[in-house]
Amino acid sequence: MESESFKSLAWLLVWGALFYFMMRRGCGAHMMGGHGHGGHGDATPRDEEKDPVCGMPVDPKSAGGAAVRDGRTYYFCSASCREKFEKAPEKYSGAADKGAQHRGGHSHG
Repeated sequence: MESESFKSLAWLLVWGALFYFMMRRGCGAHMMGGHGHGGHGDATPRDEEKDPVCGMPVDPKSAGGAAVRDGRTYYFCSASCREKFEKAPEKYSGAADKGAQHRGGHSHG
């Protein structure tokens, strides 16, 4: 019976860790009103772009969507962020430019 209890506890820990990770970094971060950046400021790694809608770092190779405006490609963490951008690009395109300035004044086109 003890081995069955340990097995149950192990599965509980696995599912708990998965839940924590998804709420902190995954889709749950959108629902909770943040993106789990933990107060690290506005910086994004050089090989990532910043989603202009929500500010989340996005790897262009695995982005949830992309859009081109005024010769610049914007990458998005999800299709819903891309849809918001498409509805009002002038509202969000300036926010992405601020992120590029924070990374050193240039963008990775």
